[in-house]
Amino acid sequence: MATTTGKTTFRRRTQAPKPQSQSETDYIDICCEECGSGNVPDQLLLCDKCDRGFHLFCLRPILACVPQGQWFCPSCSNQKKKLKQFPLIQTKIVDFFRIQRSSNFPPKPCQDNRKKRKRLGGLVVSKKKRKLLPFNPSEDPARRLKQMASLATALTATGTEFSNELTYVPGMALRSANRAILERGGMQVLSREDTETLNLCKNMLKRGEWPPLLVVFDSKEGFTVEADRFIKDLTIITEYTGDVDYLTNREQDDGDSMMTLISATDTSQSLVICPDKRGNIARFINGINNHTPDGKKKQNLKCVRFNVDSECRVLLVAIRDIPKGERLYYDYNGYEQEYPTQHFV
Repeated sequence: MATTTGKTTFRRRTQAPKPQSQSETDYIDICCEECGSGNVPDQLLLCDKCDRGFHLFCLRPILACVPQGQWFCPSCSNQKKKLKQFPLIQTKIVDFFRIQRSSNFPPKPCQDNRKKRKRLGGLVVSKKKRKLLPFNPSEDPARRLKQMASLATALTATGTEFSNELTYVPGMALRSANRAILERGGMQVLSREDTETLNLCKNMLKRGEWPPLLVVFDSKEGFTVEADRFIKDLTIITEYTGDVDYLTNREQDDGDSMMTLISATDTSQSLVICPDKRGNIARFINGINNHTPDGKKKQNLKCVRFNVDSECRVLLVAIRDIPKGERLYYDYNGYEQEYPTQHFV
């Protein structure tokens, strides 16, 4: 079944798959081949070829959930393929991301063109509204090429087509189904000024003015994202994009990166974003493994659902200043603690 929070939707099985012809008692002595422990049995995954057990959080890279259907351990699947880096060639990167062609992606000043209120009379003291900020691209064109190539590498390796917009394809939800009015709670309304900031970010991306993010491959976490320069609090990191579908169509889906778009009172109208075929850098930003070994949260982003012109959109926003080199994490569980992210350390 699907587990739904105010932020994300995630389908998982709570037990490792077992052949129906065998009794559960046959698996009492199963231990993880990596750590040697039989603890946390609901996180033990059995290889369908050799029957050896592995904790989800002991695998490298870790698995976020028990896969649907057959699963083979690293030895049986022989998954030791070397990651093929996307070529650091400007024309290939321009074509891959469908960037508006320009010479060397000249950076344009990231200006806030929003109208500022005039002060009337003397000093007026009022409550300051927290406004979202556009990302600040790296000035060096070569550095931006490297950032884009890192994302292209991850997308190519996972068989994902780049898309920086929500996509509506035949057989899934229609765009007319994305109505923010259906939300039962937990959605904010994006102000006019913040909507302009979001549009500014999208226009910068189209010109090749990339956010300062680098996708890296970690032996434990798999593909993950780190800041490639200082990122200020309240900066829009990215919009969560992908194919939009009804939650009811995805209840048996084992995708580990689905995101709630609309959590409706009528669950048949609830929508999720599925970035397995089309998506952007958001699918590689980590929502698990977001605690240190001593239990401290590593979260530096927040996943927020917004009403934007009567449609729902999902943004990842910095919740504090992020130094260069720090990996990006948001809280997968949101306001509910239904998913054991504390094991992924």
